[in-house]
Amino acid sequence: MTTSVERARPTEDAGASFTARERWVLLVAGAWLVIGLQLDAYAHATTPELETFWTPWHGVLYSGIAASGFTLLWIMRSRLPGIPTYRSVLALPNALRLPLAGMAFLLVGGGVDTLWHNIWGIERDMEIFVSPSHEFIILGMALVAMGPSLMLAAGPGDRLGLSGGFLVGVSTLFAVLPVHIYSLHASAIGFRHLGSGHEPVPIFSPDAQLVHGYVVSTILLLLPFIVIGRRWPLPLGLPSVLVAIIAVLMHLMFDSKDDWWPALTLAAVSFAIEVVWRLVTPLLKIPSNGRWILFGLVTPPVAWGTVLLVGKIQEGGTGFNIHMVTGLLTLTALTGAATVLVARSVQHLPR
Repeated sequence: MTTSVERARPTEDAGASFTARERWVLLVAGAWLVIGLQLDAYAHATTPELETFWTPWHGVLYSGIAASGFTLLWIMRSRLPGIPTYRSVLALPNALRLPLAGMAFLLVGGGVDTLWHNIWGIERDMEIFVSPSHEFIILGMALVAMGPSLMLAAGPGDRLGLSGGFLVGVSTLFAVLPVHIYSLHASAIGFRHLGSGHEPVPIFSPDAQLVHGYVVSTILLLLPFIVIGRRWPLPLGLPSVLVAIIAVLMHLMFDSKDDWWPALTLAAVSFAIEVVWRLVTPLLKIPSNGRWILFGLVTPPVAWGTVLLVGKIQEGGTGFNIHMVTGLLTLTALTGAATVLVARSVQHLPR
């Protein structure tokens, strides 16, 4: 692996230069959109008897789609000819093309979702995470919400100031939070952190599902700040804040009636890992890519191992035997290293 990827920077031209006002307005519209999803998910999690499409939560969600769409039209107004063509839209910078693709997914998913509910009713349980209309909506949200970060990345500058770090942090949070919610059925931070204690552990069981949950959660928690770290030095506290907020919000939305120790443990250990890593990194005489690979290899088993250790203290056991615990932590280490290798090897797309 070479370090040429690290030196690559997006080119700046008239089409790729965005004003602070444009970035912040899109951030607000994206937040409106994703908060609508959070409200709707919380309503369904706490009020299972919801049987109508016409709810206040859907009102926030779909008005957020409209706000995001009009915001993107406003941003494009000076970047397209009077009569836009297919070629002129394709010539837009990636920072606009990807959110526009997200808006297309949102419009298709939102329209289909209305029809879907009216014909077949409201999805329940696992159906929520497989329904095609919901898949389109989640993908669209992620692409729209990452727009402000992409706009900032399209400009010059190799460091994030306070306002830039805040914008990138919030944009990233709203881009990954819908994916965490959508992958709740394969998550280690939503509602289950420990095994059932069954011996032997059945292949097809909640325990087996939880193993995959640790893998998926490892990827989703690591990926955002690995990608940010390709473009800028990570602002102090950004990685741990992203992990902590997601852990707390997921618990608040889906598990608030149970003990808070899993979410708080993951939040606390993320801050501890960042502090130690920033102190140790200057002492490591290895290339940047090597440090990132080591980070991906070490931090997941440390974080999840701490959660399991606190679980053993709190609950009297991890719910897994020694084979499961050691294998699980090894799997998360390999997953973390693989996530770094993939995320840092993907080449920059042309403008």
